Amino acid sequence: MNSLRKILASSVFIALGCVAASAQQTTGDVGSPGATTTITGKQLPPPDPKFGGVIKERASDSTPWWAPRVVPPKGAPNVLLIMTDDQGFGAPSTFGGVIPTPAMDRIARSGLRFTNFHSTSLCSPTRAALITGRNHHSVGFGVVGEIATGYPGYDSIIPIEKGTIGTILKENGYATSWFGKDHNTPSYQSSQAGPFNQWPTGMGFDYFYGFVGGDASQWQPNLFRNTTAIYPFEGNPGWNLETAMADDAIQHIQQLKEIAPDKPWFVYYVPGATHAPHHPTPEWFKKISDMHLFDQGWNKLRETIFANQKRLGIMPENARLTAWPKGLPEWDTLGFEEKKLFIRQADVYGAYLAYADHEIGRVIQAVEDLGELDNTLIIYIGGDNGASAEGMINGTPNEFTTFNGIAVPVKDQFLWYPFWGSERTFPHYSAGWAWAMDTPFQWVKQVPSHFGGTAQGVAMSWPGHITDAGGIRNQFHHVIDIVPTILEATGIPAPDTINGIAQRPIEGVSMMYTWDKAHADVPTRHSTQYFEMLGNRAIYHDGWVAATTPATLPWELSTKTPPDVITGYNWELYNVDADPTQSTDLAAAEPDRLKQMQDLFYEEARKYGVLPLDNSTLARWNTPRPSLTAGRTEFTYSGELSGVPGSAAPSTLNKSYTITAEVEIPEGGAEGMIVTEGGRFGGYGLFLSKGDFGVGRGRVVFLYNLLDLKRTMWEGPELEPGKHTIVFDFTSAGPGLGKGGTGVLSVDGKAVATNTLEHGIPVTFPEDETFDVGLDTRTGVALAEYRYDPPFRFTGKIDKLTFRLQPAASAN
Repeated sequence: MNSLRKILASSVFIALGCVAASAQQTTGDVGSPGATTTITGKQLPPPDPKFGGVIKERASDSTPWWAPRVVPPKGAPNVLLIMTDDQGFGAPSTFGGVIPTPAMDRIARSGLRFTNFHSTSLCSPTRAALITGRNHHSVGFGVVGEIATGYPGYDSIIPIEKGTIGTILKENGYATSWFGKDHNTPSYQSSQAGPFNQWPTGMGFDYFYGFVGGDASQWQPNLFRNTTAIYPFEGNPGWNLETAMADDAIQHIQQLKEIAPDKPWFVYYVPGATHAPHHPTPEWFKKISDMHLFDQGWNKLRETIFANQKRLGIMPENARLTAWPKGLPEWDTLGFEEKKLFIRQADVYGAYLAYADHEIGRVIQAVEDLGELDNTLIIYIGGDNGASAEGMINGTPNEFTTFNGIAVPVKDQFLWYPFWGSERTFPHYSAGWAWAMDTPFQWVKQVPSHFGGTAQGVAMSWPGHITDAGGIRNQFHHVIDIVPTILEATGIPAPDTINGIAQRPIEGVSMMYTWDKAHADVPTRHSTQYFEMLGNRAIYHDGWVAATTPATLPWELSTKTPPDVITGYNWELYNVDADPTQSTDLAAAEPDRLKQMQDLFYEEARKYGVLPLDNSTLARWNTPRPSLTAGRTEFTYSGELSGVPGSAAPSTLNKSYTITAEVEIPEGGAEGMIVTEGGRFGGYGLFLSKGDFGVGRGRVVFLYNLLDLKRTMWEGPELEPGKHTIVFDFTSAGPGLGKGGTGVLSVDGKAVATNTLEHGIPVTFPEDETFDVGLDTRTGVALAEYRYDPPFRFTGKIDKLTFRLQPAASAN
């Protein structure tokens, strides 16, 4: 029998995608239940092998045979890929910042720090590039998915010919998992109706625990396990996603170790920190605020960080600190109240980063406790782009005020000051802090032309393989270089086909050539890299960068017409080999070089799907895109339905609409939510009131929450047992974004309340909230009057709920 198995072995290996038997690593007798084999990995998944046993009429005369289990190459490490969110280069202590990040420090001490590593300057584009090894336009993410448009470089769909690192490792025998932020599922595919091929579980990850979208409350997130919404925070005060995510990841890794101790794993660990909302626990807020890290303001903070960077060798002695921008106030020009508020904002942000790093440290420690640290490649990327200025000049207690173009005055923000960072806020700090967190560079998140938008500190370790402990590497690298680094480290090749689809080449280069101490100063192998976001652009080539001067400010959501995307931008030129902070513009001195660099940008743009260039923002936010609701003006529901994202719900923004609810009230009355979209930080709800101590229960209420700034209510009578028809009819005062209007609440054909809405939410409800019928998940729209606790299930019966929408009012 053994000889038969050996004779059949070579044909089996070929069937499994192997070039030759000698190239394979096998264990056990091929055909036995315990046999394993590696594969070439060129065809994924490998074809099923031919049966290698013997089949006769009787089982007693036959020989069973099992296909060998596919495993990675011998010595392939576990991979823990970590990336935080909206973290500026100068924020963590590892790269000169004042915020303690001991987990990142630990990886840097045992491995390497990369000081010249770059992102795309925006969230989901960086993440798409990270998991595919291709440029963000190449994989459909020229911008964040929320403003996707109908061009290949911008449609927010990762093409099937550009498979993810999850798929590659999974098909080569790895256990794959994704924890945290998923900003790569198209918003119009994020409902329960799918499709799910662009969810983590459809992109090669066996297990997903995290949220879908650009941001989420860490107290009540839109949380999923695989593709099922879960609500572990309900009835669990103090629950926070940062800790819960670490707990789940640790449990997952321990489970793998116990069930399959020899099976390598790939864990993609991407917390929402430090993207807004900044949500640390009270303990971490106290710990950081007691350190008084930010009391001297953002200008002094930059000087401190820059001095630390030179001391640590992060920046060379000849590096210059870039100038403070004219568009942001100097700290010394601020008044007492401004300074007090802004320090609170920074303390909460600092606590959030320190807290997130601590939880990351727990995961790393768990790997060590399992005896797996020496066999694990850990890559810790500090942020998916530069620090965010999306809090606007003054910061905000609710990030969605920014997305809707509303600035909150400093004096008004003090209403939220005592509980800044708690579940009662969705906060973001002032843009001045963002500029400081990107020290020593210019600009911030959204800006790809300058390193303030793209520079990310990276720490990388693999004991026994990266032996230059504490070393620093200054070679230019980009986020697309992570996939080829992982593939080289694991000994797994990029596939030629996945599911029968020919794969396009990976566009990054491996960083492993820098690992040896003898190679610390070798020239970069990533010699050319374009950057583009929202029309702003740059090109790196052989130590030089040509970059446009940003024409719009990231801390302003402007409705002004942007300049011509081709001719409306000035260009700058920097020798970043000699001037790593981009402090001295050489465009006037070297016009010929600048022209050559500009030509190179457009050559790269044509190659990677960057065209057509588009510098619009609000127009792209509102552009039509594939939708389950497109063209529909009437929606009908009954019973309970929860967790529907805005993209699959009837949109009431900037239009007239009618909501009709046919309900049955039982004996003893009823209470609860009939229909809602949004929550504490913006939205609406039609419900029957809970009442107080039995008084006022069952009153019909329609409540409109204008971004937690103002709540407008329509109040009706208590409903008696029996059938009733409730109608809320809203007539918009449009045309235009954010116009108010008049609403009439009727019960059983009789108008019971008429009220005027001065302003409506113009652009978006909170994206981490959902459309719910018969209950309210996550947070409630009411605050004081008519307050309730989710899920606030409707205790009557919803026979029929109908939305009728009028076209959005046009200004033409």
